[in-house]
Amino acid sequence: MTEVEDRISRRQVDKFAERRAQLATSALHTLSELGYARTSLREIAQNSEFSHGVLHYYFRDKVELITYCVKQYKAECVTRYDQIVATAETADGLCKDFGEAMAGTLRDDGAMHRLWYDLRNQSLFDEAFRADVHEIDATLEEMIWRIVSTYSELSNAPVTVPRAMAYGLFDGLFQQGLLRYLSGRHEALAELSSAVQQTLPKLIT
Repeated sequence: MTEVEDRISRRQVDKFAERRAQLATSALHTLSELGYARTSLREIAQNSEFSHGVLHYYFRDKVELITYCVKQYKAECVTRYDQIVATAETADGLCKDFGEAMAGTLRDDGAMHRLWYDLRNQSLFDEAFRADVHEIDATLEEMIWRIVSTYSELSNAPVTVPRAMAYGLFDGLFQQGLLRYLSGRHEALAELSSAVQQTLPKLIT
């Protein structure tokens, strides 16, 4: 392949990836409102400016579209929490910022996280989702571990639990908070922030 052909090929790949990202962003609202079981590519097309044929050209099926959407959103979510780690100066400040960020995520992006839990639950029944769910879960576990280990360093005290347990604790708190919040209990925001700030110090000695 010549250099010119290589550049053209790369541009085509970039354009394809850019188009997929645009389609995923457009589909997110419908997916997050209806969930996996109640959504088809045709229904997503009806609720967006793109045709069913266009969606099918860029995504094999709704499994590929949903996993792409969730991966894209979770990648953005991780960068927000990494910013908390990057700017942390004290253990107490990190703990407070983490709790407030979890509550903010619950308030602003509850529907998207509902889609994530829907996808993860679906992977228990549908093997097609499992590899992607494991990959996303691993990314989130690493994100939580960066917060916990940074808190440990700022506190000058060792962490007493493995990373999988730390992730399980905070993921469980968030999922419980999400269910309460979606049920109309707006106090779930403050409860989640408080629970996170109470839990983090208990993970070090």
